[in-house]
Amino acid sequence: MSLSRRSVETLLDLVENKLTSMQVIDRDDARELAILENARRELCSAGGKRQAQVLPFAAPARRQSSPVTA
Repeated sequence: MSLSRRSVETLLDLVENKLTSMQVIDRDDARELAILENARRELCSAGGKRQAQVLPFAAPARRQSSPVTA
């Protein structure tokens, strides 16, 4: 089964949206990220509209909590 160019572009947009909103916290997230990046590459090579590069967000700085004394 082949997909139309429009369907490939729609799927590519969905994958890119998921990639940009994803936060990698554990191994499962890292695995999903790798799967989505591979899917993006395959969709791009299957006639996607562009070769977009997804830039990961910088990891947020962890705040160290101090004990509350009352």
